Amino acid sequence: MNLKNLFLINAIVAVVFGLAFVLIPSDTLAQYGTHVMPKAGIYVARLFGATLLGVAVISWYAQPLGATDARDAIVLGFFVVDTIGFIVSLLAQVDQVVNNLGWSTVAIYGLLALGFGYFRFVRSD
Repeated sequence: MNLKNLFLINAIVAVVFGLAFVLIPSDTLAQYGTHVMPKAGIYVARLFGATLLGVAVISWYAQPLGATDARDAIVLGFFVVDTIGFIVSLLAQVDQVVNNLGWSTVAIYGLLALGFGYFRFVRSD
């Protein structure tokens, strides 16, 4: 695995979930066992989706970057986002906020955090 491939995987995951949260937030959240969503929850889900689409664009355009300060900043930023996402989703899963599908969210954030952490702190690509 190289950093370019990690950026590509991150972009694909972010665009899929981003579009789902923007276009069909209630249906997407229902998959996680949240069946009734007030308007404020739909609003927050759509904002989350918009953020994910921004992450997808950054990941896509970061792929061809060589070793630069900008690329290092992007990798560190994604490491922070994915580490916090891992912690938040793990706590939600342990507290049974969502159904067992939530473990996939824990895994996705965890794997991305490990990947970006590896390229930030262990190996520069």
